Amino acid sequence: MVTHWQKRKAVGDAHEQRVAAALAAQGWTVERCGQGTYPPAIQQALARTTSALRWFPDLIAARAGEVVTIDAKDCMPSSTSGRYAVSDETIHAGLQFIAANRPTPLYYVFGDLCVLTPVEVLHYTGHAERRYDGAYRLVSTRHAHPFDTVFGRRLPLRAAS
Repeated sequence: MVTHWQKRKAVGDAHEQRVAAALAAQGWTVERCGQGTYPPAIQQALARTTSALRWFPDLIAARAGEVVTIDAKDCMPSSTSGRYAVSDETIHAGLQFIAANRPTPLYYVFGDLCVLTPVEVLHYTGHAERRYDGAYRLVSTRHAHPFDTVFGRRLPLRAAS
């Protein structure tokens, strides 16, 4: 029997692979990290906790000495509302991750391959009522950055001297 969590996990894994491939096409070296690298029993247990490990970034990437982390967010944006939905818990964990891992940035890459940071989501939804009951912040897709703008194009190969 396939559970709701297993279905969501399969969709998330496919999106992570898509994002990793897009980064690799831009010349980044990409590796999975976080919850997705643990055995299924640990993943399922973390899914029922409030541990910060639950929201650890999905991918880490490096290019030309730069390191970034990515949290792949699929099933977004809403095709009818033009907004991305990001849980308050995700935002709070993202802000803690950024504070603990300065200067390594954290980017949310959505299903349409557009990008926002936790700080941007918080900024663009700062007017919203703050709730701590699993609420989501809805941020307009107009605020997101194109993938290539954030992660650049493939760097040209340098000629051997």
